[in-house]
Amino acid sequence: MARKSAAPAMDIGISASDRAKIAEGLSRLLADNATLYLKTHNFHWNVRGPMFQTLHLMFEAQYNELWLALDAIAERIRALGHDAPATYSQFAKLSSIKETAGVPEAKEMVRLLVQGHEAVARTARKIFPAVEKAGDEPTADLLTQRLQIHEKTAWMLRSLLEQ
Repeated sequence: MARKSAAPAMDIGISASDRAKIAEGLSRLLADNATLYLKTHNFHWNVRGPMFQTLHLMFEAQYNELWLALDAIAERIRALGHDAPATYSQFAKLSSIKETAGVPEAKEMVRLLVQGHEAVARTARKIFPAVEKAGDEPTADLLTQRLQIHEKTAWMLRSLLEQ
């Protein structure tokens, strides 16, 4: 009976050490994104007050976008040859975003989501030096897309808080 051969060693033009460093950064980005997803979904379910309809619909659009981003980030980690974190405990260790206790009032929800989107943007920016050093264009593209979305979302949410 013939044995199946092992998969060939990965050779995509990025060294194993660079891939590991990038995957570690992307794991932090994935954790931030997952935490922000849960926070946004929580706020969608629990928002109250005169801004209910507006925020309920806005939060739904935002958590749906975050949900889709989880897959793109995790698949990039896998394409680099590493396992993607996928448990609450892993996300809690890796995320720069903390859970929100209780149910804040609507404007506080908005403020917390502004902070969350800005935190994800900072996490994404921290990965760029390793990505640029390795010439990892697909990850650079992913990060650029994520930055555009998080910065725009933070701006739109912040606009709701202006007088």
